[in-house]
Amino acid sequence: MSVFLLFALTVIPLIFTPGPDMLFILSQVMGKDAKAGMMATVGVCLGYLVHSVLVALGIAAIIVSFPILFETIRWLGIAYLLFLAFSLIRSVFNTQKLAIEKKNTANPIQKGFFTALLNPKGMLIYFAILPQFIDKTGNTVSQGLILSFIFIGLCFVVYCSLSVIFAKISQNTQLDERKQKWIDGGSGGLLMLAATWLIIQ
Repeated sequence: MSVFLLFALTVIPLIFTPGPDMLFILSQVMGKDAKAGMMATVGVCLGYLVHSVLVALGIAAIIVSFPILFETIRWLGIAYLLFLAFSLIRSVFNTQKLAIEKKNTANPIQKGFFTALLNPKGMLIYFAILPQFIDKTGNTVSQGLILSFIFIGLCFVVYCSLSVIFAKISQNTQLDERKQKWIDGGSGGLLMLAATWLIIQ
């Protein structure tokens, strides 16, 4: 069996395991539509791409070896998710009348990028799993990048598919002001869950 196929079979269960990135993407689908989820997916994949480069350059190993730096990144990620969550939950208690014209989620790509970038769990997955599939006698940088692109490609396919499926399930009914507030609250709750997931790791 090809080492690349074996790697793909290893990481697919990890991709399907709910974590901050998946919860963030689903929150975007709830807040708007499948397209918003796909845009968030693009941002998340770009964040993973930065992790790939860091791993290839060996910078990830430096970050992981300094607990203070690693913890700083982890808590920045938690703070960012909590900020997004409270912004959504605050709108639930807003007494002003909502304009329900498909509430636009500002910059889902940018938010997805920072959600993935500030999630050191992703970097740890790279750091712990990728080396197991790299032949030390070959070009380790190119092998690491190929494995990273396989992981990112699989993430893109899985998260985009989930965005479409979740959108069809959650958006069959027309939105009114009350439902929009429930959706905002649910989206904020998902992000709170993502932040909690990071805290307890």
